[in-house]
Amino acid sequence: MRRVFEFFVAFVGIVILSPALLTIATLVMAHDGGSVFYRARRVGRNGRFFGLYKFRTMIPNADKEGGALTVSGDIRVTPIGRFLRRHKLDELPQLLNVLKGDMSLVGPRPEDPRYIKYYSPEQRRVLTISPGITSPASLRFRNEEALLSGQDWEKKYLEEILPRKLALELEYFPGRSFWRDIRIIIRTLGGKPGWSSD
Repeated sequence: MRRVFEFFVAFVGIVILSPALLTIATLVMAHDGGSVFYRARRVGRNGRFFGLYKFRTMIPNADKEGGALTVSGDIRVTPIGRFLRRHKLDELPQLLNVLKGDMSLVGPRPEDPRYIKYYSPEQRRVLTISPGITSPASLRFRNEEALLSGQDWEKKYLEEILPRKLALELEYFPGRSFWRDIRIIIRTLGGKPGWSSD
């Protein structure tokens, strides 16, 4: 039932947002002539790899010019990309991932494969759940990019941010329900940071 609902919502969302999607795609391509989409390799349910779709927000071949994560003031981000990231519009193509069944609307944010090896056995429980476009951790760390600064940004991510994000996901999803997921979606659309379980 959840899968049918999410497929329907994703399909309707793409139809309704198609003018905006087309406009964003045109702006991204017009900026430097590069590709419209960025397909990031991520780890999904049961450790399966899949390609996560985003509007490209960085210069072409940005992955060869820096780290896996985007840090504060990252010079690889284009001007249009910075606007898309600020308003989370770069995430809209993930509705295609929901249509394909790679992702859910709500679920733990899918991680870059290079960081999965740092998960503890308890933290790896998040891989038993379909990843999502939004989640409690996504709301709490809505401005994660701003927290990653300095030369030790990766250490900070691994030792501070990632454990906190995984703890939030593990705390929420054993008791997930349709209506709790709806509340998370509403909070995400409203751009409201933070999370509480009530």
